[in-house]
Amino acid sequence: MDITCPHCYFSRNVAAEKIPDRPVKVTCPKCNQGFTFDRSTLPQEPASEQITCPACGLIQLKTDSCNDCGVIYARLQAKQQEQRVDSTVDDNFAELRRKAQEPAPQFSPKAGFWIRVVASLLDSCLLGAVQFVLSLLLGVVIALIYGSTDGNTAMTTVLWLFGVVLSISYAIFFTGYCGQTPGKMALRIKVICTDGNDISYGRAALREIPGKFLSGILLCIGYIMVAFDSQKQGLHDKIANTYVIQL
Repeated sequence: MDITCPHCYFSRNVAAEKIPDRPVKVTCPKCNQGFTFDRSTLPQEPASEQITCPACGLIQLKTDSCNDCGVIYARLQAKQQEQRVDSTVDDNFAELRRKAQEPAPQFSPKAGFWIRVVASLLDSCLLGAVQFVLSLLLGVVIALIYGSTDGNTAMTTVLWLFGVVLSISYAIFFTGYCGQTPGKMALRIKVICTDGNDISYGRAALREIPGKFLSGILLCIGYIMVAFDSQKQGLHDKIANTYVIQL
């Protein structure tokens, strides 16, 4: 540590361990003048930065290489980076291989006639319960408006239209949203496009409104086709270009 005389600026290096921490009176050997030297007023030397060797774990002063195992940090970091890149590439290839080995959705096993019938029954039960509650509330409102004796025909018509709209909206919403109504979810079957893509709301509307109308009006032959078609498609599936697959 350098001690400099404030009078003649003579400087001498003194070992730091020999200098007390308290202020001391010193005399300059050159100009013989005294002055007070306080070690605490000097700027503190920055502490030496330490590093932990990533290879052997030794804590030591920061250098380019480890003093114990000799590993060069820059080379080690470059090697670790290469390993991470290789691992990422391997993971990506593994994911691609997994997807390549999986069958495309349109080639998955198709849902047969009876499992689709059971799914429809489950949807009918759920929809019936919701429709009963909502129709009851709507009937109370209409009765309050038209009175207890008048407007019965109008009330019946409104309730019927409400039930039709609710049924169609239920089927289109769930089919367009995820390809599965709650009944299909329970039995793990799903409606998809024949090209393997997810069904859209527009195609769901085409399948559920004109498609199922034609399937039902032709003595339900459009529904019965599912039991005999090679791809298990009903008339409404052929109209909308959809499959019902098993998950």
